[in-house]
Amino acid sequence: MSFLELRRVTKCYGEGSTLVQALTDIDLSVDPGHFVAVMGPSGSGKSTLLTIAGSLEDPTKGEVLIDGSSLSAMSRNDKARLRRRTIGYVFQDFNLLAGLTAVENVSLPLELDGISLRRARTAAMVALEKVGIAERAGHYPDELSGGERQRVAIARAVVGERHLLLADEPSGALDSTNGEAVMRMIREACTQGVAAIVVTHDAHLASWADRVVFLRDGQIVDESVPPSADALFEPTSAS
Repeated sequence: MSFLELRRVTKCYGEGSTLVQALTDIDLSVDPGHFVAVMGPSGSGKSTLLTIAGSLEDPTKGEVLIDGSSLSAMSRNDKARLRRRTIGYVFQDFNLLAGLTAVENVSLPLELDGISLRRARTAAMVALEKVGIAERAGHYPDELSGGERQRVAIARAVVGERHLLLADEPSGALDSTNGEAVMRMIREACTQGVAAIVVTHDAHLASWADRVVFLRDGQIVDESVPPSADALFEPTSAS
């Protein structure tokens, strides 16, 4: 069963002469362990799709299901709990709290969910180790490079038992080397069962995905399977 489903999702802003239809009849599903890249020109509805998929906004029409449960049937508190426990976000501008160290930034969602400080910090260190930056755990964001800050943001997004990862241009502020590293980390999270949607403008980085969805004017106009997606993880034969 798909972990995330968008069924005939439409999103409108404003009304009358100011009406803007950001999304129109979007059908999209993502299975556990699958990585979907979303591409399209500016204003095509990519970021709106992410915010609706992550329960930050409600669709005007249609239905969103996460792990088989409809978001429309959830209260505001239920949705907040879902975001804390199940959904991880990675933002282009990192969105780290300047007054917290790397490990404190990563552990914060768990602490807000009532997990003890000791358990939250232990889980945060495990997440930082997974992204290869555990040695920088005690540093503040302004003491980290752009690539390091993005790794912290990814660690925060996957800490605990997150099952859905949503990333909006996570490599947009990075050089090509760090951009590739970010995509590799997201791909590795998917190998552990995480379902991921990543918005990117870079076709080369989108090749890390299992599937690429193209948006234009709020509609899905095409889908494809990157030819190199499987090759990225093919085992190397012995020489």
